[in-house]
Amino acid sequence: MFLSVLELFKIGIGPSSSHTLGPMVAANDFMVHVRTYVSQHPTESLRLRCTLKGSLAYTGKGHATDSAVTLGLHGYTAKALASEDVEALIERIRKTPDITMEGRSVVSFSPDSDIVFDKGDPLPEHANGMIFTLQQASGMSVLSKTYFSIGGGFVSTLEEIHQLVAPLKLESAPSCPYPFDTSETMMRWSDSSGLSIAAMKRRNELEFLSDEALDKGLDEIWHSMLTCLERGLVAEGFLPGGLELPRRAKHLHEQLLDAPQGASLHDWLCAYAMAVNEENAAGHMVVTAPTNGAAGVIPAVLYYFVKHEGGTTEQIREFLLTAAAIGGIIKHQSSISGAEVGCQGEVGSAASMAAAGLCAVRGGKTKQIENAAEIALEHHLGMTCDPVKGLVQIPCIERNGFGAVKAYVAASLALRCEGDHYVPLDSCIAAMKQTGLEMSQKFKETALGGLAVSITEC
Repeated sequence: MFLSVLELFKIGIGPSSSHTLGPMVAANDFMVHVRTYVSQHPTESLRLRCTLKGSLAYTGKGHATDSAVTLGLHGYTAKALASEDVEALIERIRKTPDITMEGRSVVSFSPDSDIVFDKGDPLPEHANGMIFTLQQASGMSVLSKTYFSIGGGFVSTLEEIHQLVAPLKLESAPSCPYPFDTSETMMRWSDSSGLSIAAMKRRNELEFLSDEALDKGLDEIWHSMLTCLERGLVAEGFLPGGLELPRRAKHLHEQLLDAPQGASLHDWLCAYAMAVNEENAAGHMVVTAPTNGAAGVIPAVLYYFVKHEGGTTEQIREFLLTAAAIGGIIKHQSSISGAEVGCQGEVGSAASMAAAGLCAVRGGKTKQIENAAEIALEHHLGMTCDPVKGLVQIPCIERNGFGAVKAYVAASLALRCEGDHYVPLDSCIAAMKQTGLEMSQKFKETALGGLAVSITEC
């Protein structure tokens, strides 16, 4: 299988890749079909509706799924919105009862009445289902399409989801010079070729785009991560959603700057990761890494390496390529969706990817990199996704800080060894998948169990 680093790391907006980016992508796609129908039936009176199922219904309000669907139906994309005042845009759109196509209002759509949060049984194919319909004035449906937001901003249709070997649409592996969909295969290729994981990943990427385009894309990803993190370090105020949660990254960072002699590695990593996830919680620009809910781990570890250890541009690219190679294996063998496997699939995957990237740029061999990835993932197994009030805030923001700390420790520990270890990364990923399958739906991004309900019972 092959999943590009430029697909895995996507520039968009918060607060959720599965609940915000995915629904926006689905809404955009459905509008392609709507435009075709409208062009063939220009005089019909039509209305759009969207029914959210499963986890999208339970935590969609807290994750701004209704806003994402609204923006997508109006033709907006997440990347294009990265520099926009999204709150003001949503407020303006909500006052418009129609969707304009070809310069005229032709389809009625009111977010308040036409987006339905259906908390009945989820669709059997996936926990994050959406049904879009185009209806005549009589209420009869003339067009309907079902989508699934499968994590990391990736979307699958009902027709596609049964055809997928993994929950992704992937390029054919044989088209790559070093095809690998397991860590075992990855290490065999590295041994036989003498190439690092990053070098093999680069060679595979160059089958689909030029050196210049790849480096430009990697640099854009890092610049966006950097911008998001540094914005979070200076932002103040309270996060939206009703918890009245104050931003803390700026205050923490200022304390560290005022007394650096007393600051630990853990303090810096938490400040950096929390800065990113506070920006995500605010609905601002963020990079899926590999998801929005886990977006702070990789930038925090990489930012620390660059700022405190003198990392170079080439090392940044090596870090991202290595992390993407590990992320691709995890996505192929399991899932990064909190609605499917809990937070082990989000922060756990991010920590595994960050540990691998850091181990690589600090001179680790392939076996040590694989070991670092396994250590970081192993110590997130069983982690639930139980966001308080359905918001990507508690425990998500602090959890990214802890994920970054675990990633750094995993890389350091792996570098102290030769890379030989008892549990292979592939086995750890398999354990994560099985744990997720056996985990109660209450703990998979529904806000129906764990911390999400215990906070109200106290």
